[in-house]
Amino acid sequence: MGRLEGKAAVVTGCSQGIGLAIAKAFAREGAGVVMSARRGDLVRQAAQEIEAAGGQAVAVEADVARREDVARTIAAAAERFGRIDILVNNAQATMQAKVEDITDEAIALTLGSGLLGTLYHMQAAFPYLRERGGSVINFGTRQGIYGEPGDGIYGAGKEGIRALSRSAAREWGQFGIRVNVINPAALSPSAEMHLKAHPERAQKYYDEISLRRFGRPDEDIAPIAVFLASDEGGYLTGQTLNADGGQIML
Repeated sequence: MGRLEGKAAVVTGCSQGIGLAIAKAFAREGAGVVMSARRGDLVRQAAQEIEAAGGQAVAVEADVARREDVARTIAAAAERFGRIDILVNNAQATMQAKVEDITDEAIALTLGSGLLGTLYHMQAAFPYLRERGGSVINFGTRQGIYGEPGDGIYGAGKEGIRALSRSAAREWGQFGIRVNVINPAALSPSAEMHLKAHPERAQKYYDEISLRRFGRPDEDIAPIAVFLASDEGGYLTGQTLNADGGQIML
């Protein structure tokens, strides 16, 4: 029996990278998974692959920044599995710019897909999570702690997610709901493309990694999400886990 047997999870940003790796790991551990992403073709293909391997998965084409799309995602989980035990807010889009050049477009895209999308899903899932307790896993970034040049609005949004997570952990603990944050550093396809386009930044990141290798979504990040979602992480809440190979140490 898997560590998540009988549980139902909602995972956003599942078309590739970390979100996809987490959804597959949850399914292998026995959870039913509702996977959402803006790329409907990719998320449907991923769900089919999970089902072909014996898992349970539902694909939802959705924009996390739209409350009506969030409602459809949560409703899909309730309809298919009758419960929600785990919520993973992984989706995030952004535009890089120096602080003086941040536009309203960048603000709307970054905060809408990250901070607001996280809040919307937490609010929509709360009535189901409070029925029997559960685990919310949100995503931050080292850029927010470090203050990476060019990532001001991205880091600000992610630090907002960490603040929101800590408040929710205190408010929702009475219901047995745990809320934690992962700050990952892993070579998702989008991260790999970005670093190839900016080799100087890639070298800088690499030089800061104590373990001297870039992380992997499936082998390095997804197992941490499984731990946080399982009973093994049952006494951990309000925390940020820096899964970055030793870049940020607190």
